[in-house]
Amino acid sequence: MNINDEVFYGLILALGGFLLSMALTPFYTHFAYKYKFWKKQKKTTVDGKELPIMTKLHAHKFKHVFPTMAGLIGVISVTVVTWIFNLDRGQTWLPLAGFLGGAFVGAIDDTINIFGSGRGAAGLRGPVKFFLISVVGLILGWYFAYKLGWTSMMIPFYGNFEIGKIGMILIFAFAVVATSNAVNISDGLDGLSGGLSMLAYSAFGIIALFQENVMLFGFCLTVVGWLLSYIWFNVPPARFMMGDTGSFALGSGLGVVAMMTNSFLLLPIIGLPFVIEAGSSLIQLASKKFLHRKIFISAPLHHHLEALGWGEAKIVMRFWIVAGVCAILGIFIAATGGAI
Repeated sequence: MNINDEVFYGLILALGGFLLSMALTPFYTHFAYKYKFWKKQKKTTVDGKELPIMTKLHAHKFKHVFPTMAGLIGVISVTVVTWIFNLDRGQTWLPLAGFLGGAFVGAIDDTINIFGSGRGAAGLRGPVKFFLISVVGLILGWYFAYKLGWTSMMIPFYGNFEIGKIGMILIFAFAVVATSNAVNISDGLDGLSGGLSMLAYSAFGIIALFQENVMLFGFCLTVVGWLLSYIWFNVPPARFMMGDTGSFALGSGLGVVAMMTNSFLLLPIIGLPFVIEAGSSLIQLASKKFLHRKIFISAPLHHHLEALGWGEAKIVMRFWIVAGVCAILGIFIAATGGAI
């Protein structure tokens, strides 16, 4: 295949992901309303404290029913397109497994949120989610190191650095856990996590293409195709939310793709908005615990900006712009630093 054939192949898969997602959306919407997949508003932090500011900011969204768990559309679409047209042991088994593993953890959380009652109705407790996604990361890391034979990591402008199988498993698991949680944290405004994820997958897809990992490129574009469909319905005012099913699937899959392209160190650059979002939440928790005061009005950062008076659309679009610049920067470093 020449480069034109490879690009055409990826674009066809993206179109397939988009069209299948668009076709599945009415079915999801029907069942979401019939079986009341209503999103329950989160009113407490991970440490059990009240969230009066965020509750007030987002009260308008919960005056009416608001379906969640729309990530199921993407999980089905990406799985079907990849399984039928783009399945390869060396390139797409692992990203698809990461995508489905993250979706499984997220689906448990969403199911509890939708159908649970009482104090536990907000979903899985943080430590439980952390444990489950860590198990997913460790299992996939084992396959990556022992079955695919990866034992070294690319350091831009230096070259490959040998870290051994155990070290690779741990780094792989960290990539999956950190990215899953970061994408999940960013899923707080209409269109935010979907747009950021679309740009990140596009960047890693381009890196995979120039590494001649054509099927991995195709997987990334399949995800982009679903996200184009999702954003169509999720821009303000959103028709539904992807829920943890979608955000954990996207995050876990993105972490795997970064490892498969040997671009782990580019992940915090291409995914800088996710790093900022997760970092602001960690800083807030640490400050409240050790300094007994808040750094931000509300965390993560997008809620802080909301509290300052920024409009939701303004926050989302500016985050998208930052993500686009970071994607370009990551591709540039990959091209000049030896990853491509």
